[in-house]
Amino acid sequence: MKNFTSLLIVLISFSFGAFSQSTASYNISLTTIWNAENHTSVPVSAHWSALVGATHNMENEFFELGVVSPNTNGIKDVAELGNNTNFMSEVNTAISNSKADQWINAGGIGSAIGTFTINSLQVSENFPLITLVSMVAPSPDWFIGVNSINLRSGNNSINNGWKDTFTLDVFAYDAGTDDGTDYTSANAISNPRVGVFKITISPINGNKMGTITFTYNSSILSTLSNNPIDNIKIYPNPAKEQIKVSNLQNINLKSVQIYNVLGRLVKDIPTSQNSPEIDINLTGLNKGMYLLKLNSIGGDSKTNKIIVK
Repeated sequence: MKNFTSLLIVLISFSFGAFSQSTASYNISLTTIWNAENHTSVPVSAHWSALVGATHNMENEFFELGVVSPNTNGIKDVAELGNNTNFMSEVNTAISNSKADQWINAGGIGSAIGTFTINSLQVSENFPLITLVSMVAPSPDWFIGVNSINLRSGNNSINNGWKDTFTLDVFAYDAGTDDGTDYTSANAISNPRVGVFKITISPINGNKMGTITFTYNSSILSTLSNNPIDNIKIYPNPAKEQIKVSNLQNINLKSVQIYNVLGRLVKDIPTSQNSPEIDINLTGLNKGMYLLKLNSIGGDSKTNKIIVK
């Protein structure tokens, strides 16, 4: 969302057909506190699956406490298996629907105590919320996470409206898909599923499982005219061997990226110079649907579905 300090600024912005757009850079570190001092027990094989998530613009886009999400298996698979395939697919769908703009993967940790790190994450004002999750492994269906943390402060006079460095406690949640009560309980599918809830009983006891720190690095405020990146055309679509990016307004693009349906980056083409037309070679890509993402130097992005035939 765009935040303006007064109605006058809004009117002036619209009268010139322009608006202010801000992006920020954050470092993120999540340090786990999974030990016998704070919890009833810790399994010998304790570890963490990859810390994964997305930046997005709708609260509770991927999970919500107390709510069953009948049309999603993303959080279920992360919590039960440490498998991110369905979650990546859900993030990609959100990207194509302009509800999210990037998939995040900080990798896993092979022990109970450790630190996940994400450096120089670029966050757009259009997608200021961040959700991150990782499996408590082993466990029936438990995970740690932060949900829809808003990195915007609401005060545009400081850091262009971005929050300064802050730290939050991280807790363990039950995905509500397995009735197991201990780390190595046998599979016991919840029927029906129940909503996601915080684990307050043994062996977690409601204690925090870690702390996460969002370190503000810097931000940029740019003035755009009617979001010109949206005027860039991509054709032909479907395409077989080559697709063209028509950039007649000479917007300063940083890169063109292509992701497969699992969220894996398959092509990353730098475009440092302004060019009215960019040719993207599709040879080597299997037939099917992909997401093509345009990234401008100013921090804006545009994502389109493309079909390789």
